[in-house]
Amino acid sequence: MSEPVRKPELYRPNVGLAVFSKAGHVFVGRRINSRGAFQWQMPQGGIDAGESPEEAALRELEEEIGISHKLVKVLEETEDWIYYDFPPDLKKRLGGPYIGQRQKWFALRFTGSDGDVRLDLHTPEFDAWRWAELGDLPGLIIPFKRASYEAVATRFAQWAEPV
Repeated sequence: MSEPVRKPELYRPNVGLAVFSKAGHVFVGRRINSRGAFQWQMPQGGIDAGESPEEAALRELEEEIGISHKLVKVLEETEDWIYYDFPPDLKKRLGGPYIGQRQKWFALRFTGSDGDVRLDLHTPEFDAWRWAELGDLPGLIIPFKRASYEAVATRFAQWAEPV
């Protein structure tokens, strides 16, 4: 089954971060004030005007999980964009011109320690975090993002090995 043809201008430009530990696990955060299944995700955020995807990724890294760019090594950036659509009820609540997001994903190797993770340096987006197996990610994410997480897990599988 092939991907549908998408109009990029209808999708908010965004970055996603697969932050790998030295043990080969990946960072996941629990969305603030949320409970139940599918509340975990990897950090992600919008690309500001005039910002490259890599600059946005490193900014989001610090804003969302408090990790300095000095504590990661960029391993890989997806060549193409990975898309997902907002469900109709979410689209109504969000308003705006976008029907979903298009993401450049980055694999990053975290060289620091768990104590370097700070969810409270900026306006918190996560209230808890943990290391997870890359293959478990699609089962942790809200269903409308699941296909994008499956694509990320496949593309970044090589980075899930201990170093």
